[in-house]
Amino acid sequence: MARSARAREEIRRFLDIGAVQVAELDLDGDGDEAVLRPGPGSPPVTHGEVFVLVRRGGRPVGTLLGRVPEGADARGVLEARARAECAAGDVEDAGCAGEPPYTSVVVATRERAGQLARALDSLLAQDHPRFEIVVVDNAPVTDETRELIERKYAERVRYVCERVPGLAVAHNAGLAAVRGEVVAFTDDDVVADPRWLTELTAPFAADAGLGCATGLILPARLTTPAQVLLESHGGFAKGFTPRTYDPARPPGDEPLFPFTAGRFGSGANMAFRTAVLRSVGGFDPATGAGTAARGGDDLYGFVRVLAQGHRLRYTPSALVWHHHRETWRDLETQAYGYGAGLTAYLTAVLVNRPALLPAFLARLPRGLAHARTLTAVRETDGGGADEGGAPGDHDVRTHPWPRRLSRLQRRGMLYGPVGYVRARRALRATVGATVRRAR
Repeated sequence: MARSARAREEIRRFLDIGAVQVAELDLDGDGDEAVLRPGPGSPPVTHGEVFVLVRRGGRPVGTLLGRVPEGADARGVLEARARAECAAGDVEDAGCAGEPPYTSVVVATRERAGQLARALDSLLAQDHPRFEIVVVDNAPVTDETRELIERKYAERVRYVCERVPGLAVAHNAGLAAVRGEVVAFTDDDVVADPRWLTELTAPFAADAGLGCATGLILPARLTTPAQVLLESHGGFAKGFTPRTYDPARPPGDEPLFPFTAGRFGSGANMAFRTAVLRSVGGFDPATGAGTAARGGDDLYGFVRVLAQGHRLRYTPSALVWHHHRETWRDLETQAYGYGAGLTAYLTAVLVNRPALLPAFLARLPRGLAHARTLTAVRETDGGGADEGGAPGDHDVRTHPWPRRLSRLQRRGMLYGPVGYVRARRALRATVGATVRRAR
């Protein structure tokens, strides 16, 4: 009965979570005043809670969660708050010197033409000097995506059809098709900031040893309880401090390096030197959404590139706005998938690169402790919207993380290796059937 009562209380708390507005505030706007704009696809800011991306000179430097009283000037309230908290928040990113290399952008999609069109419009508005876009239609059941590309984007976007399901398979199909020196990957449910591609890829021109770069992911909308809950516990953001991960100089504050790859970034905002990613065989096709492994394809790519001796650069000025999943059921699926993807990618790394096994075993005790922390029930920090968080630290946990989601993530972790094995078997069967049909 106690568990049932606790579950009911968690559901009640979840349903009580209110919507939060999303906005951008540039402190170095025209003249002496900051410029306040709604987030992509959001209405103008009014009273109530507001999640704010703070910029200086257009460059992201932090976030805050504030409240605008009814009848107050939203820009004035949020500007005063941002200037008080961002006095020393101007971030320099030394990795962005030089002209970015010719880049290919790969977007894998499946039956989401409406979202895809929104993402492509933002990609075609990039200020990058030389780039191409490749859309990979993964295991399509209709012609909707192909028809969209032919009707609206035919001269600016290349279309590739990949019949075998799985995100990693789709990304590998894109990798095989691209022409760029650098290949960037994003999802069909994002809106890319106009400088995203330039900021993400310029570090490759500055560092010949760079194999991978990742960027900042912020919420495009916070209108449902699921979206607000996810973002209040950090979402996909990795902070506003640029950082380079170098396997030759393992970071002292990352004892599990490089196996805690989730700290490096996410698949919705990543780029690789094309030759480097091809040299490690691309992504493991038995990982990723759309397979029994549920995820982990991006983490696999990060670790394989680092294990090859190449550096990875996190660049917060490379921003995409992500449309988070909207329902409780989405959160359940996501929690289980994250757990499964984590252990599935570790299994994939050890299967494909067994030389890493000794290093993995040496880190295993700490890794188990990290997994327990990662899936722990997280209560609130005690801070409300008025306290907010320091710029760049919007993980203020104004809402507790439900036990149900923590349990699902742990179950996913236990399932991950099994899911990976099943995905490999399914892939072999699919490829074998394709070969037989070709004969």
